[in-house]
Amino acid sequence: MRFKVPLQRLMCHSVQREVALLNPAVQCHLPLVIPLRTKKRYFIPKTDDAKKHTIDLEALSRAAGVVTQQEYMERAINISCTAGIFDPYVPPEGDARLSKLSKEGIKQRTEQLRQSAASQLAQIREHDPKFNTKEFPSRAMEIFVEAHNSLAQFNKEKLHKLVTERCYPDMVRGNRYKTIHWKFVESLESPRVVHARCPDMVSKGNLYGQVTLRIHYKQIVAVYDRFGRLMLGDENEPRDVLEYVVFERHLKNPYGCWRLHGKIIPDWAPPKDPIMKTVMIPGPQLKPWEEFKSHNNEVSKSEGV
Repeated sequence: MRFKVPLQRLMCHSVQREVALLNPAVQCHLPLVIPLRTKKRYFIPKTDDAKKHTIDLEALSRAAGVVTQQEYMERAINISCTAGIFDPYVPPEGDARLSKLSKEGIKQRTEQLRQSAASQLAQIREHDPKFNTKEFPSRAMEIFVEAHNSLAQFNKEKLHKLVTERCYPDMVRGNRYKTIHWKFVESLESPRVVHARCPDMVSKGNLYGQVTLRIHYKQIVAVYDRFGRLMLGDENEPRDVLEYVVFERHLKNPYGCWRLHGKIIPDWAPPKDPIMKTVMIPGPQLKPWEEFKSHNNEVSKSEGV
């Protein structure tokens, strides 16, 4: 059913709209849209309100008296080597300086026999049948020389195979901006085994073999700083060195091998030579329009550098 709207009524409504648009009182209430350039706003992700309303089940179970599993802070450890030297060898005072026929020399020899008698060579031979106190010093000496040559050349891959994870940081610490020259000259005395221990770590039966080797040899060492200036030693002057070097092997590992583990420095050892450090001589304070003249820059002897 259709309804007919009179034409006069439609014309009346259109006239009323036009009159309303021309009325200034009506125009002031019309919304004005003015485009403005605002600051660029980056996307800000919405916060996850769901986390605020989560229920801590562990706290509720703890309040209810339910025993929960304790969390442990785990730290990775390395079982391929030990963290130190167990029962270190005590070098006799005056070693390599006393005659074996003197009273002090006989006392020194007796102390060496006492310490070696308490060693645990039998357990090492049980896990390493090739170990022999007569043949081991020559093998250990080759490891010692190769390790120091790799350190001078900074061959990291080869050095990791020759030294333990405990010894590696001690050898490379502070050598980043230095140049090292090292050379093995000759052995003054044949190296020999003076001490052996077989400790366990982590669990009983996880055995490690530690053998102390006495090495008396002659070497050439020179250390240069990053400017090429000599800090320690001399390339043209070989020096006599007496060291007590500890080698270690993980006996329970069938693929383990003997590696350099550390050195024993006795209390009576003489102090090391001081390091010659490179210092900067302060020059004159120049103004922006002045120039530096070398013949005028003389440092008096009374002033300390």
